[in-house]
Amino acid sequence: MIEPIVSVSWLTETLEKEPSDVALADVRWYLDGRDGYSAYLDGHLPGAVFIDLDTVLAGPGGPSIGRHPLPEPEVFARGLGRAGIGEDSMVVAYDDAAGMIASRLVWMLRILGRNAALLDGGLDAWTGPLERGAPETRAVAHKAEPWPDNFLAGAENVKQHLADGGLVVDARAAERYRG
Repeated sequence: MIEPIVSVSWLTETLEKEPSDVALADVRWYLDGRDGYSAYLDGHLPGAVFIDLDTVLAGPGGPSIGRHPLPEPEVFARGLGRAGIGEDSMVVAYDDAAGMIASRLVWMLRILGRNAALLDGGLDAWTGPLERGAPETRAVAHKAEPWPDNFLAGAENVKQHLADGGLVVDARAAERYRG
């Protein structure tokens, strides 16, 4: 398993040696409503595929479950498969928001035991040329796996944690925290 965060130099060396071993995932999404896919089309790491937060990395939101709950495992697997990311792919994900969005894909893959890392510095750290448009991808099979319970906490877990003297930290932006 690769480290959870990899450098641009590591990525460059790995792409030079074994380019087919790495699946690059552009995971841009913007709270202000800008379109991540349009940003991807305007320039992304060569060969990167776009993974959409709203349709692949999250299920439908709601007042009782929040804006971006985990997707159904079938939705996640189908989205990755359509993007050409197989079960054995080594995924390196990036965004242009200090890893805030791309880290979700990395976490989701790693809790399933998959090989995934965040590109340190994201798109801004990449010094090579960017590719425009969407590369052709070949869809692959990707088996759906349930989310492991030991990595998830429900409301009752949080209540018990607080009752035991634990602390909960909300790392969202202030405007999202305030509702």
